[in-house]
Amino acid sequence: MRNLTSPPKLVIFDCDGVVVDSEPLTLNLLCEDLASHGLSLSLPEVIDLAVGGTIGGIGVQAKAMGAAILDDWADQFYEKMFAVLGQSVELIPGIEAVLDALDHQGIPFAIGSNGSHRKMGITLGRCGVAERFAGRAFSPEDVANPKPAPDVYLLAASKIEIAPGDCVVIEDSVAGARAGVAAGMVVMGFTHDTPAAKFAGITDMLFDDMADLPALLGLNAQ
Repeated sequence: MRNLTSPPKLVIFDCDGVVVDSEPLTLNLLCEDLASHGLSLSLPEVIDLAVGGTIGGIGVQAKAMGAAILDDWADQFYEKMFAVLGQSVELIPGIEAVLDALDHQGIPFAIGSNGSHRKMGITLGRCGVAERFAGRAFSPEDVANPKPAPDVYLLAASKIEIAPGDCVVIEDSVAGARAGVAAGMVVMGFTHDTPAAKFAGITDMLFDDMADLPALLGLNAQ
């Protein structure tokens, strides 16, 4: 486990649950949808199944667990999810102040998500921050493998020309945290909706309030 001794040269945020508060909306919809397909799971069970994964991967697992879903299930679920997010999603409280603090000190930031570009366009657009991540929002569509593979984080660092060891990843999922570790980056676990115990032995530090992040990143030290 490593501690920051100075501000990072690049901060890479996961999108869902870190920048936009999309997880509760998506998880509740997923719980209802799987139940309608014959797989009744509690919300905690759906969280374990889904957080940090891809919709396609969730469909494969759900089918293996007995859900009566067809090959086009993921496409149908995406359309339902996009409609809900486009109407209701909001920013994670405090994230804009974090972005402002990074801008103030000239530290670039990016997104490395397991969500699609279309999904990020909807959520970031509705929340009014799409322009802040223009050209710096990366998805599994851009790489060979989704998280927990490090591909999307390594791509972000490469595009912005920052060495992985000088990057910090902000994650709310175990899969994403493992991706950041595999990329050789400092990983900070956001525990606002994720139990801290899930990050045990993986992340370099934990926090549960975005208001604390600028100080943890050393942005107030300069």
